[in-house]
Amino acid sequence: MGAERNRRRRALGSRRRTAGFGALVVSGALLAGCASMPDSGEVRPVDSSQRADADSQVRVYGVAPHKGERPQELVTGFLEAITSDDPDYGTARMYLAKSKQREWDPAGGDTVVLAEPPQVHVERADDRDQDYVVTLIGKQVARIDPKHAYKPEEATYKERIHVARERGEWRIDALPSGLVLGVADFQRIYRSVNKYYFAELGTSAPGKGREILVADPVYLRKRIDPVTSTVNAVLDGPTNWLDPVAATAFPTGTKVVDQRLSVDDSNALKIRLNGKAAGTNQEQCRRMAAQLLYTVQDQSAKVSQVVLQRENGSQLCSLAREDARKYAPDQVAGRGADQQYFVDAQHRMVSLADGDEEPRRVPGPFGSDNALQLRSVAVDRKEQRAAGVANNGQALYVTGMEAGASLGDPRVTARGGVKSGLTAPSWDGLGDLWVADQDPDRPRLLRLPGGTGSPEEVQVPRLDGRITGLRVAADGVRVALLVTKGDRTSLKLGRVERRVSAGRLSLSVQELRSVAPRLEQVDAVSWAGGSRLLVAGNEQGGLQQLQYVDTDGSLSNASALPGITGVRGVAASESAAKAPALVAERDGGIVRLLPDSNWKLVTKEGSAPVYPG
Repeated sequence: MGAERNRRRRALGSRRRTAGFGALVVSGALLAGCASMPDSGEVRPVDSSQRADADSQVRVYGVAPHKGERPQELVTGFLEAITSDDPDYGTARMYLAKSKQREWDPAGGDTVVLAEPPQVHVERADDRDQDYVVTLIGKQVARIDPKHAYKPEEATYKERIHVARERGEWRIDALPSGLVLGVADFQRIYRSVNKYYFAELGTSAPGKGREILVADPVYLRKRIDPVTSTVNAVLDGPTNWLDPVAATAFPTGTKVVDQRLSVDDSNALKIRLNGKAAGTNQEQCRRMAAQLLYTVQDQSAKVSQVVLQRENGSQLCSLAREDARKYAPDQVAGRGADQQYFVDAQHRMVSLADGDEEPRRVPGPFGSDNALQLRSVAVDRKEQRAAGVANNGQALYVTGMEAGASLGDPRVTARGGVKSGLTAPSWDGLGDLWVADQDPDRPRLLRLPGGTGSPEEVQVPRLDGRITGLRVAADGVRVALLVTKGDRTSLKLGRVERRVSAGRLSLSVQELRSVAPRLEQVDAVSWAGGSRLLVAGNEQGGLQQLQYVDTDGSLSNASALPGITGVRGVAASESAAKAPALVAERDGGIVRLLPDSNWKLVTKEGSAPVYPG
């Protein structure tokens, strides 16, 4: 039994080989191509970008089936081969029966991610030893659909593969659609990519939606022609979840003509498109180019220009990076990447810049000693107005951030009494203000058009619980909600759909999805980029932790944060202009994390930290 297990381990280990820079890398061996190990010369540090470039040259290849393999060895080899960097899974197809090799479409179904590689169980299908059924079993943690969208989804995985004789050798003649991978292989093979599409805002912001790009995260294979696969993914259109609130500038049916794309020596990306795009005008063409520039630039900072061409090579349009700024995904996020705000010990609103050691009172009623005492605040993205909830949680006020501004009357009054009250407010990049009333009998989500318009109730179908916190994205089409049911608070992401009926605009938050399913309790959330959230929460039985989470529910590849507990509020910036500070409310005080440093106490008393938004 032990000898057989060791033999299988040796066989499994031989299934995969790794090549880099034209060299075969064997476990424990030196890289081929190096004549000798240097024994003199200076020591030079290698930065992360150089390491990333080197890593991108490494390839993992599967090994073809051996003669005389038994069914379990065959299936194990196939599962190893699909984790290779073969562009078309050529080696994996060798494990299939002839009739299946051409028709098998790995991208035609979901890619299933398991906590560990699947367990393989073999059963004889009949007594004549003519065929076998091989069952794959595992713990599913996520799925990636054919449009490359990631969805966390825990379930028991169980699928069957059928193996039969073909010309004296065992081959797979029936298998489930798509792929199945362990988490470790998935993380090695795939990368997260933000595609960009234009926000669909209806009549709530005429003209603005044509220029606001929304991040749509997907997972693509890392080492298989990344530029081409990224461009093709953009042309495929938005993922199913985002599609109702986002649109592409590309005409339906637009395809890339060339099979391989790359950035040239002048840092330009030239793309020939088929005839579907031939009739586009300059404005539409530049919007198409903006989608591609920001999508590819997310993967390669060296892209300085996108040139779109007709099928015959003549130019449709070009868009340089500096001219694309009007379409920048963070253009509506606000310029205050270095300015934070919070409520001080006297319940007044104060501001704090990255270079400040002490907070300063803001001008206007919210910073005055003789005005309203505050529980929470929000600053509009132009940093001209502020919204604040009174310290008893019962009323929302909106005022200017300049000397002489008046407080005015409350814009919203809570209906549930002092035990519930209003959540902290949040501004989108369109100038609208959002807040939730936590009335236990009739909870409601409200939007104030222009920040001071009459409150409009936003419907949230299938909301299981009540909203106890919210942060709306700058683009106005996505909102992060803290939803409390009983004694548990979870994090949900919803898309904001706009509908016009009888000349009247109505909004609703649709298709709520869990963004941090592993966290049993979520205490605070903030947007931290186009498709990234900063979340404070804890897993079952664990300590509270602060982490980045992508909006598709996958763990962000951002650097881990220094440990911190006791967090009740967090603030990060959506702007990509610089690496902003993080601010948190901890144990009744305010702490701040500047880049390349550790958490530092700002003040022992303070609460409700925010960036503009």
